[in-house]
Amino acid sequence: MHRTGDLFGQYQTLEQQKDSATLGMWLFLVTEILFFGGMFLTYTINRRAFPTAFGVGGNMLDLTLGTANTLVLIVSSFTMAMSVWTAQTARKKLVPVFLILTLILGCAFLGIKVIEYKQKFDHHLVPSLNFDISYRVNHPAPGDSPEEIAKEKKEIAEGLAADPDLNAHAQLYFSLYFGMTGLHALHMIVGVGLITWLLVKSLKGRFSATYNTPVEIIGLYWHFVDIVWIFLFPLLYLINRHLG
Repeated sequence: MHRTGDLFGQYQTLEQQKDSATLGMWLFLVTEILFFGGMFLTYTINRRAFPTAFGVGGNMLDLTLGTANTLVLIVSSFTMAMSVWTAQTARKKLVPVFLILTLILGCAFLGIKVIEYKQKFDHHLVPSLNFDISYRVNHPAPGDSPEEIAKEKKEIAEGLAADPDLNAHAQLYFSLYFGMTGLHALHMIVGVGLITWLLVKSLKGRFSATYNTPVEIIGLYWHFVDIVWIFLFPLLYLINRHLG
C-alpha cells in the first residue's frame, strides 16, 4: 500500500487517519464488551441459581493476590496514560520509559495470576481434574494457618448442609472463574505483545506530537482490559466475602 511518511495512501491527512483508527478500535472494543458481557450474564444467572456454592467458591480465592493484581493494573493504567501523554507532547525519551513500566506491570499481573492458578491446582479446585472442594481442609499444607483451615472447614460444612451438591455446583463456579480470568489473561498477553511492539518503535524515535496514533490506540485497548478486571475482581473475589 502506498505510504508517504506516516500517512497511508487512502487518507488525506494524519488527522483523518487517526480518526479512522480510533473509530476502528472503538468498534472492536464494542464487540469485546458483547463477548465479555455474555460471560458476565452467564455468571450472574448461575450465581443466582447456586448462591451457596458460589459464595463458598469465592471465599476460597486468595484475596491478597487478587487485590495485588488490582493495584498492579490500576498503576499500569496510569503508566499507559503517561505513555500516551509523553508521545502527544513529543517527549520522545520518556515514551519508552513509561512503556517499559507498563510492560513490567503487565508481566507482574500475569506472574501473580500463574501463582494463583497453581494454588487452585494444588488445592484440587480445577474442574474435571480430581475436583474436591474439601481437599485443602482434609490435606492442609505445612504452611497453612490452622485458624484459616478451621474457618474454611466450617464454611464448607455449612455449605454442604445448605446445598448437598456443593461440590458439583462449586465446579461450575470455578469453571467460570478460570474461563473469565483466563480470557482476561489472554487479552493481557496480547496487550503485552502490543506494548513490546510500541517499545521497539519508540526506541527508534518513531512517535512525535504529529504522529502518535499507535500509542493512543493500544492505550485504549489496555485501559479496556484493565476495566474488565475492575468488574471481575468484585464479582469473583468480594461478593459474600467473609472478612472477619
